[in-house]
Amino acid sequence: MDGRAFIWVGVLCIASTILGYRGVEEKVDVGEEGYKSNGCDYFEGSWVYSNSYPLYAAGDCPFIGFNCLDNGRPDQDYLKYKWKPTACDLPRFNGEDFLERNRGKSIMFVGDSLSNNMWQSLTCMLHTAVPNSNFSLTQTGKLSTFSFPEFGVSIMFLQNGFLVDLAYEKIGKVLKLDSISSGDQWKADTLIFNTYHWWIHTGRFKTWDYFQVGNKIVEEMDRMEAFKIAITTWSKWVDSNVDTSKTKVFYQGVSAFHFNGRDWGEPEAKNCQGQTQPVEGSEYPGPSNPGEAIVKDVVSSMEKKVYLLDITLLTQLRKDGHPSIYAGQGSKLVDCSHWCLAGVPDSWNEILYALLLQN
Repeated sequence: MDGRAFIWVGVLCIASTILGYRGVEEKVDVGEEGYKSNGCDYFEGSWVYSNSYPLYAAGDCPFIGFNCLDNGRPDQDYLKYKWKPTACDLPRFNGEDFLERNRGKSIMFVGDSLSNNMWQSLTCMLHTAVPNSNFSLTQTGKLSTFSFPEFGVSIMFLQNGFLVDLAYEKIGKVLKLDSISSGDQWKADTLIFNTYHWWIHTGRFKTWDYFQVGNKIVEEMDRMEAFKIAITTWSKWVDSNVDTSKTKVFYQGVSAFHFNGRDWGEPEAKNCQGQTQPVEGSEYPGPSNPGEAIVKDVVSSMEKKVYLLDITLLTQLRKDGHPSIYAGQGSKLVDCSHWCLAGVPDSWNEILYALLLQN
């Protein structure tokens, strides 16, 4: 099978104009103090240069995309940074142990191309950990499945940019903010959901024509209001339909984009192109992302145990980690939304693994 067929799943978003596992046994706390795990907040920290990185060579995984080196990126320091929480160290990712802990189970990413970015990262991290273990990669419609038969583990990505319904009707494409009809596809031992950056697309990158809530249909509305209604619909679906004693549910947080150098103190920088180093320190000088607060508010209000991967800060600090002009496939667009692999999404999976060890 031609693995390149899977490289660009959902990557139409690449041209966007902008684009935890949080948890304890009790209800998740996503308040101002953040999630503490054994006294450590995994989502507060900074990026440090490390000769022990990257965790893998992207060339060993021809089935993934976002390989900026193969696409001609000349600098390589972006591969060498690891995420260092302020109060602790993340355990080194052990792919074979990850597979053993999930033996006989399935993991499904449901979301947009940032979910795809994380899915590709995890499949490569696991494959390079057990390079002699057979794997299969299949695609049926919008579902891509990477399987390790030896472990009985399936890592799936189901493309769904909004989580709520996008209906094709006579008037056009209608985004139904209070409706989910595809939830019967969301079946796995671990579910990792994500939606955000499609909501702020404009112009020719907008993939809908109208918003609908109840019987009311409008051509435009405040995007963050629409996003909050939709993610609240998703949260109610989870509360009503998922048995979290059997299925772990995660929300992959809001991933940052870098289209304005003023945000990180370089007003001469038009976007992420040419950036080769992270923002220093553990604070981002730019504006906060409104989607982050909405996600935290909704997840913290849920009845069921849902764990938030609060990746916003650690992605804000990585202005250097995007494909920019090295997205491949002949693209002439500057991609400051997705992430090179190896790279930033590996840290998301490292945190996922660290929290798995604790639970």
